[in-house]
Amino acid sequence: MTKIQLQYHLTRPLDEKLLESISRANSVYGIERITLAPAMDKLLVEYDATRMNPSEVQSVLLRSGIPVDHRA
Repeated sequence: MTKIQLQYHLTRPLDEKLLESISRANSVYGIERITLAPAMDKLLVEYDATRMNPSEVQSVLLRSGIPVDHRA
């Protein structure tokens, strides 16, 4: 397993619905961990590079309802 970390900007403020979306995305096969930055405006996504690529990671986030902008 090759773990890679990517950082994304959230395009809207954190709320309960967004936390649920993050939890859903965190359960996708290949995503190891999703954490919030201390300022709660960015996500740090750790994923298995043998299972996914950066485009697939961003696609999972968007399909899960997480409004992210390009990688930080």
